[in-house]
Amino acid sequence: MTFGFPLSAAASMSESSTSAEMSADSANGLARMLEPAEWSAAGIPLLRNPREVVSGLHARHRPTPATAVVAVLDPEERLRASASFTRRPSAADGWVFRNALLAQLRRVIPHDLRRRTPVRTAVLLYCRDGDARWTQEDGAWMWGLRDACTLHGLRCGAYITLTRDGWQVLGENRGGRRPSSGSSPEAFAETDPPPPRTGGAASDVLRRAAAR
Repeated sequence: MTFGFPLSAAASMSESSTSAEMSADSANGLARMLEPAEWSAAGIPLLRNPREVVSGLHARHRPTPATAVVAVLDPEERLRASASFTRRPSAADGWVFRNALLAQLRRVIPHDLRRRTPVRTAVLLYCRDGDARWTQEDGAWMWGLRDACTLHGLRCGAYITLTRDGWQVLGENRGGRRPSSGSSPEAFAETDPPPPRTGGAASDVLRRAAAR
């Protein structure tokens, strides 16, 4: 004799299990993001000249919406390396963003894990649609940047959004109208060659992680 659940009961249990898994994934994603107040309280070092940093990265990488640019600055705020990549359509998850940023950092600059105190600082410029107000996607990028910096031996620096309204250093009251997501890049001096620039690998990371 065979015992079992009626089909309707089994289907109901399957739906409940799937719903619970989705709720858990959603909760984990929300846990892997930082609110603006948390970011401000983290003691993120201020950029001395944020517009210069933003203009330089904009000119080198020419980001369009959904493009992330991660850059490493030395103690004098000189750009040592940077990389850009396109974010794949998926749920905003700090863990996925962390892996993408870490993959790019490993491609363009050696880690500083042997140092007792981080010397170089990583900043993130993210070009997106919408206005300059904080979103959950921004919170996930903040979480990812902070974690990637820890794993690469860097100081976590500013998170900057680039929208149609201009640029904005989140967590600070600093921003400007130019450059914006729709403006043409300003030319940089020929004596200041662009640092290593990569793309593609992080998109693969994002795609594989989103498919799990």
